[in-house]
Amino acid sequence: MNKLFIFLVFFSTFCFGQKNDQHLATETVEKLFLAMKNADSVMMKSLFTHDAILQSVTKDGKIKTENIENFISSISKLSKNDADEKIKVEAVHIDGNLASIFTPYEFYYKGKFSHCGANSFQLIKQNEAWKIQYLIDTRRTNCNK
Repeated sequence: MNKLFIFLVFFSTFCFGQKNDQHLATETVEKLFLAMKNADSVMMKSLFTHDAILQSVTKDGKIKTENIENFISSISKLSKNDADEKIKVEAVHIDGNLASIFTPYEFYYKGKFSHCGANSFQLIKQNEAWKIQYLIDTRRTNCNK
């Protein structure tokens, strides 16, 4: 009986911890889009690692790399609610201190549809906090894939 109790406690702790990490990693991604919507450069910067990479896949399949500081600076110059990216978290995978999150999105600029696509995030857990290390996205104007 004691062995069964110990196993159940261990198993429930493991499952709870995994769910908690999934929630916390997803929360980091959601905070990024809240910070963008609020033009909050301080919050945005706090969500990335110091050497994070930001890239986009162009229509012709090339990779465009953007400097994180330039990206944050450009968003901070906007007014609140100008940049509104609506995401749907489709997949969260975690292995230790690495998380992968996939989110299709629609981006609205000043209330009007601009483009859509998908984001792929790689997050690293540092000092008990999930930080974005890598973000790559696609961009298209036709959302019907």
